[in-house]
Amino acid sequence: MTNRLATLREKMRNEEIDLVAIGPGAHLGWLLNVRPHGDERPLLFCVTQIGHGFLMPALEAESARKQTNFPFFEWSDAEGPEAALTHLLTEIGADDARSVALDESMRADFAGLLENTLPLAKRQFSSSTIGALRMQKDADEYNALKRNAQIADEVMQAAWAAMRPGMTELEVAAIIRKHFTISGANPLFSIVGTGSNGAFPHHQTGETVLKLGDAVVMDIGAGKDGYSSDITRMALIGEAPEGYREVHEIVESAVQAALKAARPGVKAHEVDDAARGVIVNSGFGDFFVHRTGHGMGTEVHEPPYITASSQTVLEEGMVFSIEPGIYLPGRFGIRLEDIVILRSDGPEILSNMPRTEALIGV
Repeated sequence: MTNRLATLREKMRNEEIDLVAIGPGAHLGWLLNVRPHGDERPLLFCVTQIGHGFLMPALEAESARKQTNFPFFEWSDAEGPEAALTHLLTEIGADDARSVALDESMRADFAGLLENTLPLAKRQFSSSTIGALRMQKDADEYNALKRNAQIADEVMQAAWAAMRPGMTELEVAAIIRKHFTISGANPLFSIVGTGSNGAFPHHQTGETVLKLGDAVVMDIGAGKDGYSSDITRMALIGEAPEGYREVHEIVESAVQAALKAARPGVKAHEVDDAARGVIVNSGFGDFFVHRTGHGMGTEVHEPPYITASSQTVLEEGMVFSIEPGIYLPGRFGIRLEDIVILRSDGPEILSNMPRTEALIGV
């Protein structure tokens, strides 16, 4: 983790950032492997070229000390955080900082406290510093993501083996959660959308019964070792509904187009353009209602985002989803999702599962 702090400082030098301030959450967990309790009491980790330290509520100090030996600048409820923050910034040489990168996920009142203390500083968010670093995964992160993808493969197959007509979506989701737990992963989501429910991209899994002729969207994920999985596959209960084969082929072609377009140096929107172009040219453009993908790491959704407007330049080591879909109201939906890591010659898919649908018999 100290290497990540050194890498952050190098990035700050290159971007001419005097101070980075991070609240409790994903950035701090990635940078230091420190996850203090966060509430309304201001808690910040501040970094400059010459120092670093925590603005730490006294109430949390003893617990947080078990995670790190970095300097604490404590404050109590009776005192308030202002004096402790001023002391911290002085000690790390940031009392006259002119460029500050704020953790975009911190509470607004935390950011306001820092901005009030440094009223002349130019503020930006952390996308050019720690956010940029988090987008490029190292070998350990790749291995963790790959292990999670393999677990998700096994769980998807276990769910398919147990699925039968007459089960509810919630019963299928319970099977998914059970097998993730058996594998030592913490279930995060299990979207099961059967029949017309599949036309809602983020369907709320419920009591709908799986019946013959249904196409079922299954989007599942769980976390282990600080990283997670995310995969979407299709299942058919008996015979495919009318039009299903044509739409599945189009979505698969969109996946292939996105995979072909994803190369280092390409802008993220070009990958979205490639997938979306296939669907638009097939006459289903109005039914592809979301982005082509999202980054993945310590969070299930993080940069880079593969959208029609994104100017992010893709680089080797970035991990993101490719998940085009077509959603036909009142009929069915089809989404196919894989997580990839970008290599010098293109994307490596983390899952080992084909994107063909599971055939669930009577």
